[in-house]
Amino acid sequence: MHVGIDASSWDNERGFGRFTRSLVAALAARDTGFRYTLLFDREPERPVPDGVETVIAGARRSMSEAASGANARAGADMLALSRTAGALKADLFFFPASYSFYPMLSRVPKLVCIHDTIPERFPDLIFPTRRNFRLWQAKTRLAIWQARRILTVSEASASDIAQILRVPRGRIDVTTEGPFEAFGPIADPALIADTRVRHGIAPEDRVLVYVGGFNRHKNVLRLIEAMPQILAACPEARLVIVGRITGERFWDNVEELTEGAARDARASGRIGFTGEISDAEMAALLNGAEALVLPSLWEGFGLPAVEAMACGTPVLASDRGSLPEVVGDAGLHFDPERTEDIAGAAILLLNEPGFQQRLAKAALARSEQFTWDRSADLTEAAFRRTVGAS
Repeated sequence: MHVGIDASSWDNERGFGRFTRSLVAALAARDTGFRYTLLFDREPERPVPDGVETVIAGARRSMSEAASGANARAGADMLALSRTAGALKADLFFFPASYSFYPMLSRVPKLVCIHDTIPERFPDLIFPTRRNFRLWQAKTRLAIWQARRILTVSEASASDIAQILRVPRGRIDVTTEGPFEAFGPIADPALIADTRVRHGIAPEDRVLVYVGGFNRHKNVLRLIEAMPQILAACPEARLVIVGRITGERFWDNVEELTEGAARDARASGRIGFTGEISDAEMAALLNGAEALVLPSLWEGFGLPAVEAMACGTPVLASDRGSLPEVVGDAGLHFDPERTEDIAGAAILLLNEPGFQQRLAKAALARSEQFTWDRSADLTEAAFRRTVGAS
């Protein structure tokens, strides 16, 4: 079966880009009767797996550039992609993220991955203008109308898509995600120690890590506001926040995280931002941490949780969306809208003797459920169902 794949988000550092790159690599490594062609808007900066064909549509701007802030994708670029996709003569066309969907005039069966319904739940937190939200709604409706089937990444998201977007549950397939190869236990304590030194972390510091974006629904401000209470109970605690802080591409609240109540909370000097770091450095940071903290109001999957668990690091996570499904017994869950609940989970983990070690063991065991090979297996099954659907 020849599968065309939209690769507009290929060069995105994490999120949809990580999902697309990791899934395509896993699919390409299998000998199961599929042939793949990646369709790029622009020449890719990141390498493409061996054995995968590539086609360049020649858009004026990349998807990432077009989707930043209050911008929108140009009609001419979408038309170029649509025409090129139709000319592939594939048996199936796959969009790994509805975020980069564009309408196709071709009658080729289409599978579209909708990762979550966060834009529909929190439009005021996601979009800078009402116009952006309306354009998103129109694109999502068109994607659902054109797709034979919908793919998503968790049972929680499948339920949301059925309830909020009114897609029949029988049209929805569920795959999974997995950690990148850099994430795993590190046996060399010197490597972990060197990473801590580079980020100003003292040997006695007990580190809580946040990894992710700074969109408002990520709820990082409330985590920062919980730190004074955490420090009152555990003065050795330190919060290390990992992620892009340049304010580029997605609408975020980076400035808000350094002002007002956040400035007061940061006055202790126990909260720091690393900016964007490599996977290897992130893995070393997680290996030396007490826990990853994800206070998000909603997630469709929560890849940082799986990356942390693969390192044997427990996860303190919101009790919303997919996070309870992904984290399970490998951490603690809290109400993300209650600062005292976030602080309480961290204090319990930091102060209860032996508790962190028990959760760390559970985290490593649970991480084995999440692999890109399993994702490829489930996605191939969705390909077959899509082509076979009438």
